[in-house]
Parts: sequence; structure tokens; C-alpha cells
Amino acid sequence: MSDLHVYEYALLHVVPRIERGERINAGVLVYCRPLSYVGARTHLDEARLLALDPAADVPGVRAALRAVEGVCAGGDAAGQAAHDDPGRRFRWLIAPRSTIVQPGPVHTGLTADPAVETERLLDLLVR
Repeated sequence: MSDLHVYEYALLHVVPRIERGERINAGVLVYCRPLSYVGARTHLDEARLLALDPAADVPGVRAALRAVEGVCAGGDAAGQAAHDDPGRRFRWLIAPRSTIVQPGPVHTGLTADPAVETERLLDLLVR
């Protein structure tokens, strides 16, 4: 049990028309404080998005999802958040927004490897 670490995660929702409130899951954010890990994996099901809104800006949504992954990765891809610690980047990304890409509520779990867990959650909850 000592090899397991607490982590937090939130789904990324795409809400193409805010007024309708319909959404699809398009990614997952994972933060593991003991291992200083923050990561995001995304997967956009374009057909599902266009079923909700045939006029959805697919390239714009993809760019927004890539930006989330970039903030998690740090470095130049994180822009102004590049020098923030992983926890601060995660907290910024899970802050409520009324934009097309929105974070869901935060949940917790235990993992030995947060990067593997990020991929597992993507497969379980998004794909």
C-alpha cells in the first residue's frame, strides 16, 4: 500500500452550445502532489461533437484541448504558467469556466503511476 499515492482528477467537457448544456467528455486532468505530477490527455470524438452542434468550431476545440495539455506539460508550451508548480497549474485548469471546454468536478483516487492512471482514465471515461 505504501507504493500508492493520492491523486486528483477532473474530466474535460466540451460544451458546444452553452445555452443547451449538452456536453461530451474530451479529456482528463490528473494531479498527484506526492509525485509533483500534473498531466492531461485528450481525445475529441468529432462525430459526437458535430452531432451536438453541426456548426461547432472543431479546430478551435482541438486547439483549446492542446492548450490544456501544454499547460500540464510545462515548459514553453505552458505559456505564463510555465514557472508555476504542478499544483497551481492543476488548480488553474480546474477553475470553473463558461467556455466551450470546461472542467468537471474533482475526484480522487490512489495510484502508483499517475501517468499510467491518466491514460487509464482517458480510456475508461472519454474514449
